[in-house]
Amino acid sequence: MREMNLISKQPGSHAYKKATVERPNIPNVLDRGFTVASPNKVWCGDITYVWAGGRWHYLAAVIDLCARRVVGWAFSPKPDADLVIKALDMAYEQRGRPQNVLFHSDQGNQYGSRSFRQRLWRYRFTQSMSRRGNCHDNAPMERLFRSLKTEWIPTVGYMSAVLAQQDIGRFLMERYNWRRPHQFNEGLGPAVAEEKLNSVSGIS
Repeated sequence: MREMNLISKQPGSHAYKKATVERPNIPNVLDRGFTVASPNKVWCGDITYVWAGGRWHYLAAVIDLCARRVVGWAFSPKPDADLVIKALDMAYEQRGRPQNVLFHSDQGNQYGSRSFRQRLWRYRFTQSMSRRGNCHDNAPMERLFRSLKTEWIPTVGYMSAVLAQQDIGRFLMERYNWRRPHQFNEGLGPAVAEEKLNSVSGIS
């Protein structure tokens, strides 16, 4: 590389800023009960980071645990409460404004923020949080992001945030939901498995 005047442009390591506010005491209601019989009973959310346009950007996603379908997502240069609220709002509208949903996440300060908890209260949702430092308590979200990063996102990131948002949206809402085989659904994509379940149970 030195002889050819090549320079590596791999993104540097990422580190989240430490929370500066006290985290609310929210119990782990889900307690790894990842098998859910019907849609709109339990949703999970999480945040990951993506290199785009020469800096880190952040992706928040929401999945319905019933078939692991992505039901909401948002992309932003800031990992703040607005990011996770936008992902939740998208899921809430796309799923027909359900009530009595259990929403589970890790202990990120975005999910413990007053504005996010107020949104859950407005939607009549119950909140659940993983135990501190235990990623297995939110394993379905970890698997989604692992698939995204190992199968789809370029190793050197994206040239721009606009391109990243378009490409990630295509993966989440098209490939992952409809075409990518999912082991949990016996090889069916999450959206396909959900439609099959709905047709059997008579849900329109």
